[in-house]
Amino acid sequence: MGAMLKFNEDKQKQKVRQLREREEEELVRILADKYGVEYADLTSVAIDTDALRILPETDSRAAQVALFAASQKKVSLAARLPESKETKSVIVSLEERGFIPTIFIVSTRSLAFAWDRYKDIVAASGTSHGLLDIGNDEIEMLVSRIRTIDDAVRSIEEVLKLKKTSRVSRVVEVFLAAALAVGASDVHIEPEEKSVRLRFRLDGILMDVVSFDNETFRLLLSRIKLLSGLKLNIHEEPQDGRFSIRMRDKDIEIRTSTLPDENGESVVMRLLDPSSIRVSIEDLGIHPQLLKVIERELQKPNGMILTTGPTGSGKTTTLYAFLRRVHKPEIKIITIEDPIEYHLPGIVQTQTDEGKDYTFASGLRAALRQDPDIMMVGEIRDRETAEIAMNAALTGHLVFSTLHTNNAAGAFPRLIDLGVNSNLMGSAINLVLAQRLVRRLAPEYSKKVPIPENKKQLVADMLARLPDTIQKPQTEYMWDVDTELAGHETGYRGRVGVYEGILVDDAVDNAVRTGGSDRDIIAAAAPQKILSMRDDGILKVLSGITTFDELARVVNVS
Repeated sequence: MGAMLKFNEDKQKQKVRQLREREEEELVRILADKYGVEYADLTSVAIDTDALRILPETDSRAAQVALFAASQKKVSLAARLPESKETKSVIVSLEERGFIPTIFIVSTRSLAFAWDRYKDIVAASGTSHGLLDIGNDEIEMLVSRIRTIDDAVRSIEEVLKLKKTSRVSRVVEVFLAAALAVGASDVHIEPEEKSVRLRFRLDGILMDVVSFDNETFRLLLSRIKLLSGLKLNIHEEPQDGRFSIRMRDKDIEIRTSTLPDENGESVVMRLLDPSSIRVSIEDLGIHPQLLKVIERELQKPNGMILTTGPTGSGKTTTLYAFLRRVHKPEIKIITIEDPIEYHLPGIVQTQTDEGKDYTFASGLRAALRQDPDIMMVGEIRDRETAEIAMNAALTGHLVFSTLHTNNAAGAFPRLIDLGVNSNLMGSAINLVLAQRLVRRLAPEYSKKVPIPENKKQLVADMLARLPDTIQKPQTEYMWDVDTELAGHETGYRGRVGVYEGILVDDAVDNAVRTGGSDRDIIAAAAPQKILSMRDDGILKVLSGITTFDELARVVNVS
């Protein structure tokens, strides 16, 4: 009898608990409607463990929140009290890291269900679109310790000598930490017949770091594929994936690409450091004369600003600097990119997907229905995109975009080749820029040298073209790398842009309408007295920012 009574009491308690849970869910639904917040029942949702990784469990429980879904940088945040100080603090923290949170109000039962999923996260593992949670403290320690390429080489060689089976994860950490420490933009791992070569791209130039054995590479490749969400059993087809490293104040996104070759699979990992894109317009290297022109054009409510140059010339960094300059709370900015390399708070960014037929053209059409003030189109590749962008510029929108041409004047023939009506260009395009990136000379590794005889005429020609409004530079000497001081270092640190620009005035418009060549357009723009990339670069050489050899590497100075 006593046992039966206890059983009934337990059953009764269970019923009461279920009733209270239903009442709380109903209350949460009512509150969601009242405050205009999304409602979610997480007990019926598949909790994304990659989303959970973004916020540590201790922080999640302390703030009474949980991240339960993530797609690229868009995350779903469940909160018991969306308006609480703790919840708002988490939201601010997420936004500072580049995430775009959507807030859901949930019950305590939902939160408990989500928190319980933290046990599913296995330490020392990474997954597709996830975060590299292994050894982040170790990575930060290595980044702080490594100062030079020599330091990087020593750290990598030390870990390659380890014989423990767990060393592969450690190798990945050290490779990436070394790359981050020296400011590499890409890590290249290239299998050869008898060994594997590791190279870093520093300031646009590939540098050999170390070579290692094929057996280590085989294990390393599997580890990188796991982290990047790639298929381990696919070796004959190229694959693309990504993962992230969480640093103390930012997330570094790693874009991984594998490509089959005769010796195995070549791997390139691009390191997207959000701090590297936070360059102000003033720090891009644009000459003050051209900068004034750009600032004026950015104030206009409509028209198009085009930036031209080859891949890797810094066009995206320039356009992002423009977006930050024009961004205000009262205007709407939409970007269409391929891919979204960096996330900008307060701006709607969309990514093209050819597989789903979401192209620059279709994205641009959709964006125009969203009532934007300013749009950025990652690249104009075809007639349809060009025409839609032109029409947008003509109908009250400010449009930023890029083209692959050698110089600013080449943008107009290129657009005509794509099928754009030359009569529209004068009305639609405000300004065309062209740019290249040159490496900055490190002051501690530089030396003053006389200008060589074969360079004096170039300097004299530049001086003859220099407008009276620009102060003439000294022409007695220039700077070069002191190889003895530099040792194994390159003698350069960081990069800066060399720029040119063409405003579309009546003379340029007429040259474009009459089918003028690059030279005709350059001649029509000559009265604007805007420096060419060559002359801008020579000024930077004479002021010690870069060297003649470096300028000649990226700009035709002859």
